[in-house]
Amino acid sequence: MSDAAIAGQTATKCRVRSLINQELPLLKDHLMRLDAESRRDRFNGYADEGFIERYAAKCAGDGTIILAYFAEDGAVHAAAELHQPDLSSDSLPEIAFSVEANLRRKGVGSTLFKQLIAVASSLGYERLRITTGSQNQAMRALANKFGAHLTFRRGESTGTIDLNPSVEAPNLAADGRNLEATEEVPADAAKALIDFNQACWALFLRMSGGGKAA
Repeated sequence: MSDAAIAGQTATKCRVRSLINQELPLLKDHLMRLDAESRRDRFNGYADEGFIERYAAKCAGDGTIILAYFAEDGAVHAAAELHQPDLSSDSLPEIAFSVEANLRRKGVGSTLFKQLIAVASSLGYERLRITTGSQNQAMRALANKFGAHLTFRRGESTGTIDLNPSVEAPNLAADGRNLEATEEVPADAAKALIDFNQACWALFLRMSGGGKAA
């Protein structure tokens, strides 16, 4: 299917949902299709095919939630990632986004952002971290739209997003312009990450001795 045909589907037969582990090759295929500039924006540096293969494999095993934008052809053409926090008291879950060039400025990023925040909130997270290259103007604008406070350091823009439920989220249904994709908040993905986090903490406590009875 041509890029023009995929871009033309944004108002009709596209949808957003979470990927299950068996579908992670679709994430790899999407990342492989990113042009050089989009890859640099996504990974804040050079990323060859070997790096992307390793990265997608890592996502399959570390509890990362992937929200994927599916076109009618069944392929993933944009993705939002929610990476679990490290097992330390001061770490935050981190989010990342990638959109293929033919779908830029069609509301896809905003839709993915909204869905990912919904998932993070359902998990009880209070803040999210986002990191992007200082040259990635589109992602910086999207992060600012959702209340991120970005700072610059060594070529990166890093910030946090407050998930305070009292703050009203932007009306992305109206702001999505040409995008009217079917949106599904992936509760199954949220439960999977909760189970994964609980297993990690149990393992950590056993290894550190914290899980032993007094």
